Order: sequence, then C-alpha cells, then structure tokens
Amino acid sequence: MLFGVPMKLRLPGDHRPMSPDARAGLGAAFVLLALISAVEVADGPDPHYIGLLACAPFLVATFAAWREVVLVGATAVAIGLTFGFFPHGLTVASSFQLGGIMAATAIAAAAGTVRASQADRLAELEGLAKVAQAAVLRPLGPQVGPLAVAGRYISASAAADIGGDLYEAMDTPYGVRMIIGDVRGKGLDAVRLASIVLGSYRHVAYERADLRAIVADLDRAVARSVGDEDFVTAALVEERGGTLTIVNCGHPAPLLLRRGEVIPLEPPTSAPPLGFMPVVRPRVERLEPGDRLLLFTDGLAEARREGEFFPTQERAWRLLGHGTVGDGLASLEAALLEWVHGRLDDDIALVLMEYEGAQPATAGVAVPSWEVGTDAS
Repeated sequence: MLFGVPMKLRLPGDHRPMSPDARAGLGAAFVLLALISAVEVADGPDPHYIGLLACAPFLVATFAAWREVVLVGATAVAIGLTFGFFPHGLTVASSFQLGGIMAATAIAAAAGTVRASQADRLAELEGLAKVAQAAVLRPLGPQVGPLAVAGRYISASAAADIGGDLYEAMDTPYGVRMIIGDVRGKGLDAVRLASIVLGSYRHVAYERADLRAIVADLDRAVARSVGDEDFVTAALVEERGGTLTIVNCGHPAPLLLRRGEVIPLEPPTSAPPLGFMPVVRPRVERLEPGDRLLLFTDGLAEARREGEFFPTQERAWRLLGHGTVGDGLASLEAALLEWVHGRLDDDIALVLMEYEGAQPATAGVAVPSWEVGTDAS
C-alpha cells in the first residue's frame, strides 16, 4: 500500500491474459514456422532447412512469456521430427538440427522469462510513479472562487520517470491563489522537493497577505531542502475582485487570452528561481469577464519537432479560447502531441483558468499596497 492506495505485486510466472503484443508475436512465430515448412516441402524429400525452425522461439520470446515460447518450440520440434523422419529416417545431421531447436527453445524461454520480469517491474514502477504523482498533485477545479479552473499533467515518458512539475489553486481569504512550478531534475528527489514546495505553499497561501512574502517563505523552504545547484522555477498568481497579480521566479510567463488576443504577461523585472533568493516585482492586470489565463511549465515552451518549437502563442486562442477550460487543455494536449509526433522531451504541467466576474471582497482582509496598472517596487 502506498499513500493509502493498495498496490498488487505480480510475479513473472503468474497466469494472466495474453497481451496484444504477445498474440502478435505468437502469430508471427507460427507464420514463420509455416513459411519454413513450405520451403522444406518445395525443396524435396531430403530435409535441408529444419534448423531454421529454431528462429521461431526467439521471435516469440521478444513479445511473449515462457509458456508461449515453449508452445512454439514444441511445435517447431514436432515439425522438425516430421521432416527428419521422412522419407529416410532420422539422420545424424537432422538429429543435431533437432537438438539445436530444443536448445534454442530453452534459451528463448529463459530470455522470455527475464524480459517478462523486467516488463512487470517496469509496470510496477509506472504504477508507483502515478500514485506518487497523484499524491503530490491534487485535482483542480472545476470552480475555485470566481474562476473556472482546470489542470493537466502530460508525461514525457511511458517509463517510470516522473518529474517535479507542480501546480495548485486555492480560494483563500486573500482571493484565489495559484502556483505553477518546475523542479530541476526528475525522479523521486524531484517529486520530494515538489511536495515540499506545495506543502509550504498550501500553508502560507492562507497566512500571508503579500505574494512577495509567500515567495520568501517558499525560497527558504527550497533552500533548506536542496543542494547548491537545485532550484524551482515558479509563477504565483492571485485574483481578488477582478484584479490579477502575478509574481514570477524564473518561470515562463503566463498567457492572457482576451477577445481573440494572446498577451504574454512578462514580469516587470526578471528574478531567479526559488532557492536563489529571488526579489520579485508584481505585475498587476485588471481582468474582464471571459478572460482566460494559461499557466504552463517549460516543457511546453521547449516542445519541438525537427528544431521547430510548438507555436503556443499563435495557436493559444484557437485551442483554448472556446468550450470549457477542461476542453481547452484537452485540445492543447492533442495538438501538442500531434506536433511532436507523440515524443516529448520533458513533462508538462498546464493550468487554465477563466474569470467569470468579480465577487464581493472578504471583509477584514488587508489589501496589498500596489495599485492596478502599477508595479510594486
């Protein structure tokens, strides 16, 4: 059991339904046996090609487990015996060839067992990775305060590699607050640091009135937990009463979608990632009903094919400007995977929110000192 989720371990020898790959491999092996048999029949009464039957067990071992390998090997031996005995009886040469088929079957069965064990181990790791990722990234939305919100995580690998991309959205006394970030590196160390950042953020987002204070808290949490070369890029967003405030710590700028336009919300000044003591200056915008904001990690900015980057800004409105926010992210993912032919170099975290209109401000909550349309120093 991991994070309260039961995990069933499977031994390589456990019986299970045959996979499509195993069925395809088994079918290909029998086709090969049939072809070799046809060549042998066409060649005449003396057996010349029965040694080639040894290829079939190795073919099926590439896709299936030892049971299928033994089945194909036994069939190959039976075919070899048939051609070897007729019409003149089993010769020394035929005996050696039949022995080669049996040896090949044994070797292929062992190889198939090792391959199946590795495949099971990989499947276990994939399951553990998904559970670990789900424990760090909670589902978003569909509604957080006056915002419709959706989140999406796109993995770059079908293997057990997991990244440190993170996101969160919460309705706090200071408005709706969101974070998106990217931990340097991959694997469980990256997930551990992502969980530290999110754990700290989920606490201080309710306690700090100023986003810059949250950045300082998160920076200290990262500095206590990583080495000198580790860091976390992050963008923090706050929506309060129709006012959008963004602070950026070395992260790709969010995209504002408004009336058919796509506007990168670049920070007033650049700041380093968390872990390097960033000094941030907020960018403040006034939202209009229907505005959408896309937050993303650099896996999207760096997605490319044949050296050409995915045109996120050019396609953003057509992909994200219609339907629900969840539909928009699904459209973006489909277009992205089509662009890169299904091969990404890095994981991608996406958050899309839509502003539906202002709500009354919570009484008794301090309002930040910066004004709409100005930059706080």
